[in-house]
Amino acid sequence: MRRVIVDSALYRDGRRTDGPADLSQALAEARATGDAFLWVGLHEPTHAEFDHVTAEFALHPLAVEDALKAHQRPKLEVYDDSLFAVLKPVVYEPESDRVSSGELMVFMGDSFVVTVRHGEGAPLAAVRKRLEADPEVLRHGPTAVLYAVSDAIVDHYIDVAAELQVDLEELEADVFAPTGGKAGNTAERIYTAKRQVLEFRRASGPLAGPMSRLTAGTVPFVNERSQPFFRDVNDHLTRANEQVEGLDRLLSDVLSAHLAQMGVRQNDDMRKISAWAAMAAVPTMVAGIYGMNFDHMPELHWEWSYPVVIVLMVGTVLGLYRLFKSRGWM
Repeated sequence: MRRVIVDSALYRDGRRTDGPADLSQALAEARATGDAFLWVGLHEPTHAEFDHVTAEFALHPLAVEDALKAHQRPKLEVYDDSLFAVLKPVVYEPESDRVSSGELMVFMGDSFVVTVRHGEGAPLAAVRKRLEADPEVLRHGPTAVLYAVSDAIVDHYIDVAAELQVDLEELEADVFAPTGGKAGNTAERIYTAKRQVLEFRRASGPLAGPMSRLTAGTVPFVNERSQPFFRDVNDHLTRANEQVEGLDRLLSDVLSAHLAQMGVRQNDDMRKISAWAAMAAVPTMVAGIYGMNFDHMPELHWEWSYPVVIVLMVGTVLGLYRLFKSRGWM
């Protein structure tokens, strides 16, 4: 069990204290004092490892199943003895320009909060440390943990959106450059960027509903005085969602512009090919006529016929070249 427990601490009056190592005793002590709560953090527990936590905190089996299996949408569910929230942190990988998402489940109840993390994104050590440095916020109990976790995840949404914006600007510069869009992987890069934005939207979009409920202040197990804090998180989430929607629309426009440019370039290429074919057709036709080996042909025995025919072919080709050049076909 110690392998999956990242941290476990008893907090009294907004400050970390040395509580009992046993979860049952620590929870009993927190409930006895009335101004304390127990925060247990776990990372990717198995069913057997989580059984002890489930029994100690009387967690609902449906919520436990969701927490163990992961792959859940962001949501907020209320059970008889606890509140269950699912958050999806996102991480931007600058080496590959990719967005990956993890999952974070939060159980809240009478004098306890249990966090279960899946994936490497959004480690909670920094969140816990920041909370412990602010006893005034931590005095709100488990609600303070839910707020701090939500705030950290949503703030990181904005950072990731800024990174994606930089990638989009680079794509735009490549596509709209004088020689842009000729690389064979441009469309693939745009499509990959849209996949990253889609991964982002799956994390941030569904969170709007749960955050609105927390802002309304009608959710059990959540301190009523926390409304201004969750309202601030909700504002940041709205901003992040608007950025994501804007990125998705811009990527669609960039892809359309790239495809249009490719069509224009193909038309230009076809016009050049047609112009060269027309210039080549003239000498080919003349040479074909004079290569038919008939006995009676005009100018066949004329002394100047050969140079005249050559000059005629060259002059016709040069005339066609100037005509096509003036019309932008060459």
